[in-house]
Amino acid sequence: MSNAELLQQLQHHYQSMPPVAAMNLTIGGYDGQRLRLHAALADHVNDKGCAFGGSLASMMTLASWGLVSLKLHEAGIDADVYVADSQLRYLAPLFADLDVTAEFGADADLDTFLSTLRERGRARTQLVARVLTPEGVVATDFTARYVAIART
Repeated sequence: MSNAELLQQLQHHYQSMPPVAAMNLTIGGYDGQRLRLHAALADHVNDKGCAFGGSLASMMTLASWGLVSLKLHEAGIDADVYVADSQLRYLAPLFADLDVTAEFGADADLDTFLSTLRERGRARTQLVARVLTPEGVVATDFTARYVAIART
């Protein structure tokens, strides 16, 4: 499956979940290491005119989940992916569109994650996601552990 087809499949999966479909998010790009999601501020604005914190949290969770799912698909592994836990820091208000970038954490080893999943049927890994302001300041910082469980 081509990269474009894989991203189209992921976009369709996002849209198949009613709460996610309501977010009007799109895939902003994937370079094999990072997945970017985009949503217009107008769909996620709070009473202060900036991005709603719940929307930021949801998009960071979805971007990280999507990245793990893409990597599993590329590796030919059929597994369900779950967020196990996460930490989120809101560092600056975002008065612009929501552009989330997710990647594996500095301590994550993708090869070990995939081999553990193949051997044990279950594995976990760390991901990080960020949202920057238009000026390049980190608005929101997200760290999470995701678990993959092989389907039988």
